[in-house]
Amino acid sequence: MARILFPLPDRDFDVTEVAVPWKLLVEAGHEPVFATEAGATPACDPLLISGVVFGLLGARDEPIAFYRELEQAASFARPLRWSDVDPARFDALFLAGGHARGMRQYLGSEVVQRLTAAFFADADKPIGAICHGVLVAARATADGGRSVLHGHRTTCLPKYMERSAYLATFWRRGRYYRTYPAYVEDEVRAALAEPAHFELGPKTLSRRGTRDDDTHAFVVEDGRYISARWPGDAYLIAKQLIARLPAVQGASRAAPSS
Repeated sequence: MARILFPLPDRDFDVTEVAVPWKLLVEAGHEPVFATEAGATPACDPLLISGVVFGLLGARDEPIAFYRELEQAASFARPLRWSDVDPARFDALFLAGGHARGMRQYLGSEVVQRLTAAFFADADKPIGAICHGVLVAARATADGGRSVLHGHRTTCLPKYMERSAYLATFWRRGRYYRTYPAYVEDEVRAALAEPAHFELGPKTLSRRGTRDDDTHAFVVEDGRYISARWPGDAYLIAKQLIARLPAVQGASRAAPSS
C-alpha cells in the first residue's frame, strides 16, 4: 500500500480533480492522505455541486457521488497540517486543481511549494498534477532558483479553456474562472526550459474521459511526473498514477466510509 499526499486549500478545490483520484486510489488499495494549512476539514467549490450557471458547468454525477463518500472519510475530515507533513513518510504526491478564489491559499503557499520541491528532489516518488495544480509545481523551486518543472514536459489548464469559461460566465460570475490576472498556461510555460516542453493536447470544451473510456482524456507522462489539463482528464491521470505505485493484492472497488 502506498501513501499519497493530497495538499488542499480550506475551500474551493475542484470536486472531480480530488474525488476521482481519491476513489480510484482507494479502490486500488492505496491510502490518500489530506493536508490543509491549519488541519481544518476542507470543502470543495460549491458551485461545482450546484452548477455554475443555470445548474450547468458543474461536476458530473459520478464524481459528485464520490465526493459525498469522500466527505465521510476520516483522513479528509481530519487532515494533517501542511507544516507537519514529512515527505519521507509518503510515496507519492498529487496536486489537484480548482479555479475559485479560495484556491489561492494553496496555489500560493510557500509551504506547499517546498513540499512539492521535496517530492521532485526524490527520484523515486511519482507526482501527479492536474489543471491549476500544475501552478504549484511551476512555482516550486529547486536549488539554483529554477522551477522544479524546468526540464520536464507538462500540460496544464489550457488558455483557451480558461478564456472560454470566463467569457461564457462573466456576466453572472465575474472573474470566477480567472484565478489570477495571468493565464495558468502562460505562467506554466514561463517555468519550462523550452517551449516544446509544453503539450496542449487535443482541443475540447466538453468531452471528458470516464472510468471506462479514456478516448477524450489527455495526460503528459514524463517519467514519474504526470500532468493533466482539466476535470475531463481526472480518471486517466488517476490510472496513470496508480500504475506507478506498487500493486496491492486483494484491492477492492469499494471505498471505505472512514
